[in-house]
Amino acid sequence: MRDFVYYAPTKVYFGKDKQKDVGKIIKEYGYKTIMMQYGKESIKKSGLYDQVMQSLKESEITVVEMGGVEPNPKLSFVRRAVKIAKETGVEMILAVGGGSVLDSSKATAVGAMTDLDVWEFSMRRAVPQEALPTGCILTHAAAGSEMSSSCVITNEEVNIKRGFGSELNRCKFAICNPELTYTVSKYQTACGIVDIMAHTMERYFTVCEPTDLTDRIAESILKAVVSAGRVLMDNPMDYEARATAMWASSLSHNDLTSCGRENALAVHQLEHALSGEFDFIPHGAGLAVLFPAWARYVYKENPSRFAQFARRVFDVNEADDKKAALIGIAEMENFFKSMGMPLTLREFNIPKDSMERLAEQCTFGKTRTIKNYVELDFERIKQIFESCY
Repeated sequence: MRDFVYYAPTKVYFGKDKQKDVGKIIKEYGYKTIMMQYGKESIKKSGLYDQVMQSLKESEITVVEMGGVEPNPKLSFVRRAVKIAKETGVEMILAVGGGSVLDSSKATAVGAMTDLDVWEFSMRRAVPQEALPTGCILTHAAAGSEMSSSCVITNEEVNIKRGFGSELNRCKFAICNPELTYTVSKYQTACGIVDIMAHTMERYFTVCEPTDLTDRIAESILKAVVSAGRVLMDNPMDYEARATAMWASSLSHNDLTSCGRENALAVHQLEHALSGEFDFIPHGAGLAVLFPAWARYVYKENPSRFAQFARRVFDVNEADDKKAALIGIAEMENFFKSMGMPLTLREFNIPKDSMERLAEQCTFGKTRTIKNYVELDFERIKQIFESCY
């Protein structure tokens, strides 16, 4: 096990009706003027908007509203939000929604405390030094952004999706009521399950020394999420399954499952290129296609690792490591299929000749490689994209 620092400062309020306490929670921090970001109409249709506004009103908190965050949150929206945040002097950003709203809010929080354009951080040309505090009310179990240090946005002018990590991105608090995810569609629920699993598997399939405890934490999360996903496909109102998915979302991306080893997030890099170029593709759906393809491409470099995954997560009973590894990858893919996820890029109706463009995007114009079991350069990444068309 390698040396590590584990830091997870977000205070989690988990359970039924916790969103009704948001005003009191913010007031305890001493903030009086906040910006509230959210998506389009879903929180108003569900009644969540009214509950939140009532709670904030009761605590005498002034609210600057920024609705309209899109999936794969856009840089243009963040830039507008930053401008308004500076003009109105907001003291914190409250995200009410899923991962896209959280990422937009985090980017706004960083942008509001600098004269630099926020895209400079995504392009790694600058490192944020300050940020407004953020908090969230989670409505979708998926991205894990409620406890993570990451922030991913899309520059729609050039079709590039990039993320940056900073401890400044971590929320001060996260309100997690599983009931708020009841209205999430079956398809988006499935996308969320895939994203949760991918965050865990990215940290599990790494080049590192044995880390048995961290392995078993990751395997337990994966088994629990697979079980919850199967329940939710038949009964989306099952509270315990929703609660499992929501808590797993947080644990999968707060760095718990990377303790003692490296974290490359190789498949996420591929998917960011995909949904950056084609922003109608849900992140989880893209991962469902790419993860099995990547696994089949690299498994021979560490068949025992993939065999352990197969045996411990999907109960594969096969003594030969290479055979067990392939069966485990197939079980993963079959699980994704059982939830209605796509298995090929063709299902997104994207042009077949776009594979080279995607590989260029992923390698930043052939200037970088992604290191994991196999060092992924332009040609290898292109082969992975082509293998799942």
